[in-house]
This record gives sequence, C-alpha cells and structure tokens, in this order.
Amino acid sequence: MSQQKKHLQSIRVSHEKHTSACETQVMPVPDTVCISMSQHIGAPCKPLVKKGDYVKVGQPIGDTDAFVSAPIHSSVSGTVTGIEGIRSVMGGEDQAIVIETDKKQEVWEEIKPPEVNSREDFVKAIRASGLVGLGGASFPTHIKYNPQNIDEVDTLIVNGAECEPFITSDHRLMLENPQEIIDGCVIVMEQLGLKEGYIGIEENKQDAISLLNKMLAEQNHPEIKTVTLRARYPQGAERVLVYEVTGKTMNAGVLPAQLGVILSNITTIAFVGQYFKTGRPLTTKRITVDGSAVTEPKNIIAPIGTSIADIIAFCGGYKAEPKKILMGGPMMGRAIFSDRTPLVKNNNAILAFAGAQAIIPEETGCINCGKCHKACPFKLLPTAFATAYENKDADRLNQLQIMQCMECGSCSYVCPARRPLGFINKLSKAFVKEEANK
Repeated sequence: MSQQKKHLQSIRVSHEKHTSACETQVMPVPDTVCISMSQHIGAPCKPLVKKGDYVKVGQPIGDTDAFVSAPIHSSVSGTVTGIEGIRSVMGGEDQAIVIETDKKQEVWEEIKPPEVNSREDFVKAIRASGLVGLGGASFPTHIKYNPQNIDEVDTLIVNGAECEPFITSDHRLMLENPQEIIDGCVIVMEQLGLKEGYIGIEENKQDAISLLNKMLAEQNHPEIKTVTLRARYPQGAERVLVYEVTGKTMNAGVLPAQLGVILSNITTIAFVGQYFKTGRPLTTKRITVDGSAVTEPKNIIAPIGTSIADIIAFCGGYKAEPKKILMGGPMMGRAIFSDRTPLVKNNNAILAFAGAQAIIPEETGCINCGKCHKACPFKLLPTAFATAYENKDADRLNQLQIMQCMECGSCSYVCPARRPLGFINKLSKAFVKEEANK
C-alpha cells in the first residue's frame, strides 16, 4: 500500500451519528412483506411463484437468465397474496411479490452451506446467495468477484468508511459481527487468489479499528490490515477509496479490477463470511433509522420487503409529521414518495425528517465563488456543467469531462446559493448519454 501524503479534495459534513452507541435490534416479522423484483443493477427478476403459493425463508422467488442480475429470496414464510406493480425509488414501476406472513419463519429445506472446490463454484455460490453491493450500488457481487483479468488482481479493499451523515449501521456491524468481516475477507482472498487486504475505516470509529486490529493480530492475519481514513466526505466513494488506499487514480469508466483491486462494502464482505457458514441467502438487512421525525432512532435488522411504515412503527412511530423520507443518507440517498415503500437489499438507512431538516433553502444566483470546484474530489467545474446543460451543449459537457462526476453531492452541499448542482450533474450525464445514442 502506498503511503499518501496528498489526499483528494473532500469536505466536512455534520456527521450526526446519533445511533452509533445503539446496539442493533432485530425487528419482529411484519404481517406482510412486499419484495421487489428489481433489487440490483441490471435486468429485473421474473417471479418464480404465483398467488396462493406457500413460501419459506430463503426460498428463491425471483430470478432471470440475464447476465447482470441476482436472484431474490423470500425473507419470510407465508402465502403469496399477489404479484403487483409498485412505484420504485427511481420513479419507475417494478414488479413485487406480496407475502402474508405466518410468523413461523420456516426455513427452506434446501438451504445448506455451499460446497466450493473451485473459483467457478465460488462465483456460482455467490450468485445463488442473491448478494449485491450492500453499500448502495447494488451491483451483482458474483460479477465483481469474477473479473476477466483475475490473474492481474491482487488486492481486496473493504469499504468501512461510512462517511454519510446519520448512518451508523456499518459501524455497528464492525462492533457486533467483526468475525464475519474477517471470515469474509479470508474467504474472498483465498478463493480469488488475492495477496493483501485492506479495511478502510474513518478515524471517528476508533473502537471498530481497535477491535478489528486486535482480532486480526490474535488470529494471525498479517495479510489483512485496517487503514485509518480521514473523517471526511466522500471517503467511501469507490474512486476516492481506491486512491486513498493504493494511491492509484481511477478515472470514470475504469473498473477497480483494472487497477488490480476487488472492492466490496463491509456489509457485503460480512455477508460472505456468514453465508459460507450457514448457506442462508440474503433475506434481511441491517439499517439505521433516524431523523427528527422518528421517535426512537435505532439500528435494526429487518426482513427485506418490510414497509418503511412498519419499520418506523418499530422505532416508536413518528413524533412529528415527516416532510421528507430518505432511503440512504442525506448526501446520496433518495427521497421517497410514500412510507409504504419496501426495504430493499442495498438500503442502509431510513431517515425521516420534519421541520427545518426537511426544508430545501430557496436557490439564489451563482456568485462565482468557486466553492463547488474546490470541494470536488476530481476538480470538476459544476457551474460550467450547469451552463452547458442549460444550453443543451453535449459537446461542451464532454469537453468539461462530465462523466468524471460521481454524483457525490459535495458541490451542492457547499454552494452558498443552494443550487442543486449535484442533481444538474446527474441530468447532464443522462443528456450526454441520450445524445450519444441518437
């Protein structure tokens, strides 16, 4: 690992880590779950069950033959009461399987630890588990773990930065399930032939750093080390983390494997450690529930498909009318239109805000202060992007390297005029792609 004296530009955000000392609570099984067939980047799954079918925990209920995909499993035991369209977090319509639970949580009989005798077996087992990037990206993990240039890859980087405000679910995972993290690292490194592993953790989580260092030393794993990151945003972004750990610059369109790296979120790695012991596929998710509208902020483990309304009810309900509900953090999370929206695999937080926290300040004119440029990790020009987008000038956007933007939102956060620069960047990237496809 290269010791870097120079860091990429980053910003200080108010971390608001209210739940960092809250031990994770397991939520009771709800009366119904609504399990989306679109919980990963790529082709949505097709239902494998029909109305009236009885399903068990861990039973596959959705899959597809598409290459970029991952199967979906029932998180409960109960009866399928319908297959219906639901509004997705992205604003489109997804298919979802609605299951009325019997609260028995009967486990599917075919669940058993996977038998792995080759790298191919390992990749197949990861796909069968339904695992996707659990830090938010939702890219199917079996594809990430099977790069074409695997012989050139020698390093595992585990993302434990958790740099978003409010979210503490990864921190709690590190404190409560450190062995699963270590086991997951060992399994991935052994199966993929990686020589060294690094767990990147922000410096404001010294208890997690100390615990993992102690256990790695006791279990004689010199090949795995923790890396203390600055408590700055966006340390957890893929391209930023790769640079901070290895010193290698990762431009847009470049995959970590092309730089000799496999990068996984710490929750993803911990799941691998758990899955190869139990064989139980991905059916639950640890999330942080917080915000000024929530009565009892908590870290919880809930069945995938649980409605946000049921999750909030487990946290004491609303203490004030929520004006905005986010899935994810305030920097890169998405606002949702209804608390009937179900929990999905890559969701790591539910934040419900009331009052001032939910208000978007009125936008004013740009004063050309340059703060957005200074905040950008890649020294891009958000105000120039905005002008080019307003003029519908795709050539200019390409000249300005719009595709280098990773949509971290740092520019919007620091803008004194409260311009939604990060969102304009997103629209600009979509516009450039549309123009290129004409």
